Amino acid sequence: MDVLDLARLQFGMTTVYHFLFVPLSMGLSAIVAGFQTAWLRTGDDRYLRLTRFFGGLLVVNFAVGVPTGLVQELQFGMNWSAFSVFVGEVLGVPLALEALLAFFLESTFLGLWIFGWDRLPARVHLGCMWAVAIGTQLSAYVILAANSWMQHPVGFAIDPETGRATLTDFVAVLTSEMAVVAYAHTAAASFVTAGALVAGISFWHLARRNQVGVFRIAARAACAVVLVAGIGVAVSGDMQGKVMSERQPMKMAAAEAIYETSAPASFSVFTIGTLDGREEIWSLRVPYVSSFLATGRLDGTVEGIDDVQREYVATYGPGDYLPNVPATYWNFRLMIGFGMTAVVASLAGLLLLRRWDGRGRGRRRRRSARGDRWVARAALTLPLLPLLANSAGWVFTETGRQPWLAFGLFRTADGVSPGTTASEVVVSLVAFAAVYAVLAVVEVGLLARLARKGAPPVDADADSGDGPDADAPLALSY
Repeated sequence: MDVLDLARLQFGMTTVYHFLFVPLSMGLSAIVAGFQTAWLRTGDDRYLRLTRFFGGLLVVNFAVGVPTGLVQELQFGMNWSAFSVFVGEVLGVPLALEALLAFFLESTFLGLWIFGWDRLPARVHLGCMWAVAIGTQLSAYVILAANSWMQHPVGFAIDPETGRATLTDFVAVLTSEMAVVAYAHTAAASFVTAGALVAGISFWHLARRNQVGVFRIAARAACAVVLVAGIGVAVSGDMQGKVMSERQPMKMAAAEAIYETSAPASFSVFTIGTLDGREEIWSLRVPYVSSFLATGRLDGTVEGIDDVQREYVATYGPGDYLPNVPATYWNFRLMIGFGMTAVVASLAGLLLLRRWDGRGRGRRRRRSARGDRWVARAALTLPLLPLLANSAGWVFTETGRQPWLAFGLFRTADGVSPGTTASEVVVSLVAFAAVYAVLAVVEVGLLARLARKGAPPVDADADSGDGPDADAPLALSY
């Protein structure tokens, strides 16, 4: 592998790893804020126990996830300095804004929430968690706006003297249709991810008949969140597909491995073909779906890879503008498949809860131990499904954009740091992989340990929510 391949591998590895933490923080902070709001409105201590329990998981995820994000910006200077020079004046603003939101807004208010129990007025303390939830959404939006600029550059001009991109309209960058639909899709997916985590842990405890009254509430709420957010993912994904077809027709064609322009175009659920994806051996297809995803019409025209290639050669000059078609095709299906499985599993969870509730009302049938073991095993896999869907979605988005770093402006091959050697990238790649492996062990170990303990008991005197207590000892509640 040359420097370009190694640098892409390193950036892909660090980005996918960081994106395991981001959607969890985005969705879980809002769910924790929801539980705390329910506690203040109802006075039901079960909501307080859930607030503290899932708040502890949020703190661990946030603490481990923040340093992994620092590496993303570090790599622009390490391996992609040529791209940084070209685009620094454009992407510097959203990256700086994201750092301000992530490290000031989110960290400050999360710290106030952690140390504010029994010291801040109850409503102010709740406001801290809502500030964290809003901060994570704003942080995600500006990062997605920066990424969307790379997918579809707007609000810029090329300096004729330096050849660099300069920012002319930051509002255009923030409000581009690519950024709006990308954020809507990512935000909805974050609630699916966090809801699946809450549901998985809750069903694991319910299967072991541990703190049933508390985790039944959490399981029902989490499944509802996943179902509603799943609808949002589908709707926003449909919108994103139409924008993608208009702005990046090659990515849409590669996602379906369509080489010849078709109208109407069917959707390939599963296809066996040659390694380059050009020749189809066997395929399971749904008619008209690809046309609808791309154009909104059942008989709409979907441009094929060969025709788009000719258009790009005419527009950008000679070159190979094909992404890795098999990687794009399969990651698109893995994204959809894992996401839909998580939503279906949550629907099954709601039906299971209803069945358990019916048994509890006197049907005199006992839950079988064997059935509970299967529920516990399925519950452990539920949080993994949206995480895999998110990772596949990122790989699809970034792979389908190739060979461009900034679409139509700057090629990936031109963005690598000129002085970087393959050995240097290998060393940093191995170092990052080792650090990430340690962080993964720490993260999974801490989350598993906290999850097994269950919701902590409530100290009625300490958690009355009546306001600050100057004599209370300062302590982490978790």
